[in-house]
Amino acid sequence: MTKKTNLFANLKSDFASGLVVFLVALPLCLGIAMASGAPLFSGIIAGIVGGIVVGYLSQSHISVTGPAAGLTAIVLTAITNLGAFDVFLTAVFIAGFIQLALGFIKAGSISNYFPTNVIEGMLAGIGIIIILKQLPHAFGYDADFEGDQSFTQVDGSNTLSSLLQIFNHFHLGAILVSLFSLAILISWDKIAFLKKFKLVPGALIAVIFGIVLNQIFINSGSSLAITKEHLVSLPIPESLEDFKAIIVVPNFTQIINPDVWTVAVTIAIVASVETLLCIEASDRLDQQKRYTNTNVELKAQGIGNIVSSLLGGLPMTSVVVRSSANSNAGAKSKMSTIIHGVFLLLSVLIIPSILNKIPLATLATILILVGYRLAKPATIKHFWEKGKYQFVPFIATMVAVVVTDLLKGVMLGIIISVIFVLKGNLKKAYSFKKEEYEDGDIIHIDLAQEVSFLNKAAIKQTLNDIPENSRVVINAHDTEYIAHDVLDLIREFKEIRAHDENIKVKLKGFKKAYQLENTDEVSNHVTIEHYYDVAKRMMVKREVF
Repeated sequence: MTKKTNLFANLKSDFASGLVVFLVALPLCLGIAMASGAPLFSGIIAGIVGGIVVGYLSQSHISVTGPAAGLTAIVLTAITNLGAFDVFLTAVFIAGFIQLALGFIKAGSISNYFPTNVIEGMLAGIGIIIILKQLPHAFGYDADFEGDQSFTQVDGSNTLSSLLQIFNHFHLGAILVSLFSLAILISWDKIAFLKKFKLVPGALIAVIFGIVLNQIFINSGSSLAITKEHLVSLPIPESLEDFKAIIVVPNFTQIINPDVWTVAVTIAIVASVETLLCIEASDRLDQQKRYTNTNVELKAQGIGNIVSSLLGGLPMTSVVVRSSANSNAGAKSKMSTIIHGVFLLLSVLIIPSILNKIPLATLATILILVGYRLAKPATIKHFWEKGKYQFVPFIATMVAVVVTDLLKGVMLGIIISVIFVLKGNLKKAYSFKKEEYEDGDIIHIDLAQEVSFLNKAAIKQTLNDIPENSRVVINAHDTEYIAHDVLDLIREFKEIRAHDENIKVKLKGFKKAYQLENTDEVSNHVTIEHYYDVAKRMMVKREVF
């Protein structure tokens, strides 16, 4: 259940965290738009709508919505295949209504079936991706776009090979800015007298310092000066006409185009799944452990995509990177998300030229710390100590998210978790014990409370391994449900194989509806005197067959 919070109750902390998320989101919005083959402002528009509209409608207190790296390949392909950006916006418009419908049919409930260790593995994997992807930017090598999360990059290289390229393309000025920014970020929350300035986030101080330091380099004519290609590159509208050109509306004449609907369904499904995963992750990051109504979230995302498409914006999802930055910055409510959207809007209208002085190296340093908090060694150690059934899905998800993508990584983790559940279920289908007596052993098979078709293989093997001339008691006193497959196995064992191999079988506790006769075949071969003798020797009470 989601706790209700006054939006203005924690304005100080939410304002500071909203400012931090804005600084993180700005280059990501631009980078994702560039990688998607869309107008740069379409990414900013999606960020604004995601912050203000979705932020207001959502019940998540930590999650931040915006253009997502996970959709870049879909968007790029769709724009190319549909032939025009306005036709693509029509698909986004339809996708929004599909998400709205998913919310009303309560499809968001599937998020309850994402295992915690898989979600934590996803977070750790994204943390590693952030670190690996931002290190080149911190060293002044900006060949890859901001916000990319793919292992294989558009230039043909990959995440690891890009790290090796740092040594051939590093920029000393960017490195100095990164080091000073890192020092500021680490010390801001640790040095006592700086805590008086808690309202001012360390990320903002690092950004201001990065701008000032680079301006000193530029004004002094130093070779350390960071050039335009290594700075934020926000388009600057020169006139009202330029602003009007930014707003692209959907081409509704193509609304009956089947290709448009194919793209719409694809975007709706992928965006919804990514959002549900990120909402679960955001709830894990929330210090107050509040839970988000995922059905409401799907509705909010649907409305957000409808509004974004009408204004010329990209499709959006809840995004872990921005949500994590929001949590780390101390956000208390969704007001921080709304504030970040307002800042994005104001930055376009008022201060684009100032923002274009921000070194990417500074922003990369902020993100690297976000990544570290997501992928702390302590988290890996925690799941290692929980045992293989928790650790293996966690580590598999983490690695797969890094080398493939978020959806494939999570799918692998869920599959492994299901396999472990099935394996555990097979072991718990029954208990097996053998009691030794002077005149022969008796094998006891006690069935569990529920015996499904998944247990068929284990029970089949157990019955097959029973030797000739044995005595077997199969007990179903505690069993509420037995699958027909398993009942058939037991029936065939009792009526055919037991008869052929002189195996004496007694069935106990089976429901009349199962039509398995509770015979006393075992007891016919064990005398009452024998049981009195056994009871005396073992000093326990036994039920007489």
